[in-house]
Parts: sequence; structure tokens; C-alpha cells
Amino acid sequence: MHTTRALAFVRKHGVVLMSARGPIPSLVEAVAGAPIKGSCWEHADSGRIYRVVESVCDSKDVILCRLVAGKVTLVHRRIWPARVRLAERWPKRALAAERHEHTEGGRHRVVRTPFPKWIPEEAPSAAGSLSEADAIKLLGENCLPSPRRR
Repeated sequence: MHTTRALAFVRKHGVVLMSARGPIPSLVEAVAGAPIKGSCWEHADSGRIYRVVESVCDSKDVILCRLVAGKVTLVHRRIWPARVRLAERWPKRALAAERHEHTEGGRHRVVRTPFPKWIPEEAPSAAGSLSEADAIKLLGENCLPSPRRR
């Protein structure tokens, strides 16, 4: 799978995990074309998988966050109003947008933008037109936090 198809995969599902296993699809496994046993870094095609996933993560139509079970989650722009509508269900940390950067020294750094600072100005009005039931349907029940974890 190449970047265009990977981005279409995220758009179709709305919310996907980056690489973890969980209650929703994994982008890494979709790009690989099959479930990955062990670390994705050990996969024979890890370089291509990494490049495609990084390209998707860099898209203006996708944000990274920790929405599903604290795991790195990609959320497509079409789902953002539902996230805004249901924001009170998650801790603030889960709603922050993340950007993963590589420093000149080769280290990995996570830069977080708190909720709602990353929300585009049209999202709150779109969220206001969604009922709670419609927002849950759009987001997907599997993405909602467990009531005991709130």
C-alpha cells in the first residue's frame, strides 16, 4: 500500500491505531498487507512501511493523539467534529494532538498541542450540529473510553 491508499484507509475508517493492536484497525498492518508478528521494525519491508506511515502522519487531514486506550491513534479530519462533540468523555491528554519529530541529533521528540488549540475554527460549529448519538456513530463505539478510565 502506498501513501495515497494509506490516507484513503484512514479516511474510510476515520480512526485507526498507528501500529498497536486494539479494537480498531492498525495503519501499519494495513500498509504491510497482513498482521505483523512482533515489532514492525523487524518486518522485511519496515523501511517502506515507515515512510508511508510518516507521510500519512504528516497530512494536514490527520492528527495523532492518544484517543484509543492511550495508544498512538490517527484521526481523520472528517471525524474531528465528533471528537469535539464528545470531548468531555476523555482526559485532556487523550485529546491533545501530537507531532513526532526527529531532532538533528537523531533523537525522537513528541510535541503536543493541547485540546482545543489544534481544532480548526469550523469544527466547533460542525460539532454543535451533531447529536451525541450521531457523534458516537461517526467516531465508533470502539473508540470511546471505558467508563472506569475517565
